[in-house]
Amino acid sequence: IGNGISGDGALVLARTDGSDVKQRGGATSFSLFLVTKEGNPGYTPGTQLEKMGLKASDTAELFFSDVQIPAANLIGEEGRGLEYVKAMLPQGRLAVAAAAVVVAETVLDQTLDYVAQRNAFGERIADFQNTRFQLADLQTGLEAAQRYLAAQVEGFNAGQLDLVGASKAKLHASEFAKKCVDICLQLHGGYGYILEYPVAQAYLAVRLLTIFGGTSEVLKETIAQELLAGSAPNSR
Repeated sequence: IGNGISGDGALVLARTDGSDVKQRGGATSFSLFLVTKEGNPGYTPGTQLEKMGLKASDTAELFFSDVQIPAANLIGEEGRGLEYVKAMLPQGRLAVAAAAVVVAETVLDQTLDYVAQRNAFGERIADFQNTRFQLADLQTGLEAAQRYLAAQVEGFNAGQLDLVGASKAKLHASEFAKKCVDICLQLHGGYGYILEYPVAQAYLAVRLLTIFGGTSEVLKETIAQELLAGSAPNSR
């Protein structure tokens, strides 16, 4: 859980209908609660987990033993927890897409400055055709990601953002950011492998973007389900 150690509490999705993993209750099996550390000695964060990147955010498992939750800490209505979580998925995925676009843009700008100043074999890195072609591809991809993200943000502001649109935005932006940072690190050469350089730090951090908020594989499944909805079954 992000901020599992430093946080004063957590939003917990818990089964409230008596079902368990084997019984697999329905969509109304879950409720959402605010669980706080204060007054709950059984609320215990685990050891801080060591991550590849994003060191500023602590991550830890949370353990609950005989934790008492006041009725007032129920979020919304009982049995609607899963519904509430799903309702927030589009906004969460849009936020990850926005982060991905910002990371890609920032790293690309830093790389443009680097290749314009760094020399190899008597020439600027920026003067080699391979560099120029790589940068042209990345800039084109960045602008495509920015424009699609902007369209989804407009939909969100109008109250029209749906899960599929947000999933497309996150899928494209996060996968592009991962590719962009990888290529930019390569253009830095050996310096790109040194953590002192921002591109190396970005390389470690950007890897999370295709995982949290829904993995790329989950997003593809979400998108495919809409594409195939209503399609006639294969007759063969």
